[in-house]
Amino acid sequence: MAEFTYNSMVNRSTDKTLFSIVYTKLPNLALDVAILPKCKSRAATHFTNQYSKMMVDVHQQLTKENLKYKSSADLHRRQSLFNVGELVMVRLRRERFPPSTYSKLSRRKIGPVPIVSKINDNAYTVELSPGYITSPTFNISDLWQYHPPDDFAIIISSSELSSSEAGED
Repeated sequence: MAEFTYNSMVNRSTDKTLFSIVYTKLPNLALDVAILPKCKSRAATHFTNQYSKMMVDVHQQLTKENLKYKSSADLHRRQSLFNVGELVMVRLRRERFPPSTYSKLSRRKIGPVPIVSKINDNAYTVELSPGYITSPTFNISDLWQYHPPDDFAIIISSSELSSSEAGED
């Protein structure tokens, strides 16, 4: 059976054990509680220098790990900025519906609706039809760029042309 030790519980973000960060050292063993040094000034200076260096190391390690987490999160983030007058699709969440009016078969997205005003980069006001009893201000995460349907142009590929021509001969 593996023995439980504080040395093996290193935090991946700080690269230190939580005990060593809080108490500035690893937990005492029976041998560590022996006679303490009598010269307090040298030990105090050593302790202060060691603790300061450890705190700088922890801060650098946390900064490095936070940058890794941020870059990982930024891969999934979508940046969208809209102008007043643009058409957008709006997602209606369950919280937007008055009590007892939400149905799982209700429309989730409405639109296209024009943007009336821009509050900031994260909030926009849209022009909702009178049937919706909710605030017209939405977070950017609930807005999508509206793309009108394409005109359905019939394009015949070259393989279809060659096979149809071969049948006519």
